[in-house]
Amino acid sequence: MNKREKISLIISLMVIIIIVAIPVYFIYSLNNGNPLHKYITNKYIPPYLEEKGYTDTDFQEIGYVQPKHTINNDFYHGHYMVVFKDEPDTTYYYGVTKKGKEVHQFCEKDRETSDGVNYSIETGSKHSEETCINSLENR
Repeated sequence: MNKREKISLIISLMVIIIIVAIPVYFIYSLNNGNPLHKYITNKYIPPYLEEKGYTDTDFQEIGYVQPKHTINNDFYHGHYMVVFKDEPDTTYYYGVTKKGKEVHQFCEKDRETSDGVNYSIETGSKHSEETCINSLENR
């Protein structure tokens, strides 16, 4: 194999890899969310909650969630969902700003009724922070 054939083979392989990789990444991102957003969310929000005085024993459920709708453009698309043990019927959401990587609690919270119906609330609840950001603004 001469040098020209090797170069052609390498270029052909790179093109094939790119043609396959882009759709695979796109489909993965649609189903699981952007991996970079997930990394940033998981990097900044748990330390923020620790700074607020919460420990793992305070949480019933925590983790990254990918909203299916457009949110505030100042924030990364992924949210961090928190359900506290002492308030198991309310789900709180936190986000990370694109500029400055600041963590904020979103004003919208999900509350589950005794018959299993979820509805959104913005009023104060036990773990609401004084200042919150509306996740649906600036879309």
